[in-house]
Amino acid sequence: MGTWGSGPFGNDAAADWCRGPDDAEPVARAGLVGAAPAHAADTPPGTYLDDGEHTVAAAALVAAQCPRGEPAKSAYGPRRPLPDLTAPRPLALEAVDRVLTAPSEPLGLWEGAPSWHGATDRLRAALAPGPVGERATLG
Repeated sequence: MGTWGSGPFGNDAAADWCRGPDDAEPVARAGLVGAAPAHAADTPPGTYLDDGEHTVAAAALVAAQCPRGEPAKSAYGPRRPLPDLTAPRPLALEAVDRVLTAPSEPLGLWEGAPSWHGATDRLRAALAPGPVGERATLG
């Protein structure tokens, strides 16, 4: 995996994955973004998770639409508009937690990197349930 940054889109696998939502028809984009977290969340503990980079990228797109989320700014992220992605918010949080649980390729690569853990901590905070009445924004 080519990696140049600790952010959600800072590696070859995530950048390549982002082409999928861009290439898909608008009605299929939310399903593609939701499929990566679903796969990770369904990977049982103790089973090696080798495509967690897709999970982190997809979760970042979901988090970007959450009130505490950071914009998904990246030259390698999707360029086309995305629909409302906040429905899979709990699944995206569960999936990021799975990426952070061994055995996981991203965890193995970034385990000792504070910048990666900081990025995933911010991602988890954005995906966590918020106060009642909190409104998501599309963006």
